[in-house]
Amino acid sequence: MRSVLKVNNVTIRYKYGDFRDIGLKEWTMRKLTHRYHVEHFLAVKNVSFELFEGDMLGIVGSNGAGKSTLLKAVTGVMVPTSGTIERDGRISALLELASGFDGDLTVKENAYLRGAMLGYTKKFMNSAYDQIIEFAELKDFEERPFKQLSSGMQSRLAFSIASLVQPEILILDEVLSVGDGAFQEKSAAKMMEIIKSGAVTILVSHSVEQVESLCTKVLWLNHGEAIALGDTKGICELYQSFLSGNPDALQEASNRWGPGKESLT
Repeated sequence: MRSVLKVNNVTIRYKYGDFRDIGLKEWTMRKLTHRYHVEHFLAVKNVSFELFEGDMLGIVGSNGAGKSTLLKAVTGVMVPTSGTIERDGRISALLELASGFDGDLTVKENAYLRGAMLGYTKKFMNSAYDQIIEFAELKDFEERPFKQLSSGMQSRLAFSIASLVQPEILILDEVLSVGDGAFQEKSAAKMMEIIKSGAVTILVSHSVEQVESLCTKVLWLNHGEAIALGDTKGICELYQSFLSGNPDALQEASNRWGPGKESLT
């Protein structure tokens, strides 16, 4: 089976400190007088995984676990501090649903704008537009200013564009949790269609039930570290137990599916 995405010991470190609040002159003076203060924060620490055709990886973890940061590195938006990411295929990503849209343009114009940002030609968008707008259920709104749409409607358009252009790698950050129940079911069905087509999908969601029902494997991040990678049902059960106040669940998951365990290979 073809390997589509391989993340090798990826670490992402942020720098913060005095440089955020001072000008060049003050920075120079502090450097000369050894009063310049900088600290580093490890958002992601030596994370590794490999995905093959048809895999759908769910990434779970509390706020600040490093989930979105890792996704940005996978898509190429952010360069890892160390480690490598190997991609074999076209990526379509929904990391921030509001990004890539202009509130004053119409829904139709924004569809073409987002398509262009994803690297699709006007010819391709002409052929795909009707399908995109129909899936998003926005046919009656395509000439309205985008800013008049609800956040759920905006998310439907973003999801539709990302999922209907047939990517080899599809990355979704909290996208399937938006919209009404009917659209969530339709989104889930679309995800299964994409998986069966052989595409690799990464889903970040706070809905453990959603991850368990859709994903073929799960990565649990905690403070930037990979706690467990592998069995969807087992990891989701322990993660839910951890969220319910059982601190021992984290160690149990690490013992069974942590880095270096046979189940990770």
